[in-house]
Amino acid sequence: MAKNVRILHCRPEDVFDVLADGWLYTTWVVGASRLRAQDAGWPAVGNRLHHSFGSWPLVINDVTTSLAWDPPRRMVIQPKGWPIGEARVELTVADHPHGCKVTIVENPVAGPGSWVPGFLLQPVLWVRNRETLRRLGWVAVGRAVTR
Repeated sequence: MAKNVRILHCRPEDVFDVLADGWLYTTWVVGASRLRAQDAGWPAVGNRLHHSFGSWPLVINDVTTSLAWDPPRRMVIQPKGWPIGEARVELTVADHPHGCKVTIVENPVAGPGSWVPGFLLQPVLWVRNRETLRRLGWVAVGRAVTR
């Protein structure tokens, strides 16, 4: 289990405004290169984002499915990135004296990525998700400031 925590200088609602806008997914998710479509009901449970990952010309099309949506506190998604596999990602947001505390927990759940021993995979996920939370913060705070 890779777990990252970051304090963002905005409200939890500002973070969930970003999470609710599927078209911003590739802005804050490290590795996602483009969004091709989002289901009309995104981010309601069962709806999907149709994204790609990788760098051109080596991009792979796949989807991320919403498993839980409880704004402004919790979101759970299951991104697919075959042939690497699938992961379960939980984002939780709590009030903090300086804004909000965002926690991301990622676990591989299917495919070759889930076969990699945790002591090898977790540091890589930790570094990636550190940047993911940094990007999420820039977007959430930036959008909050412009309101």
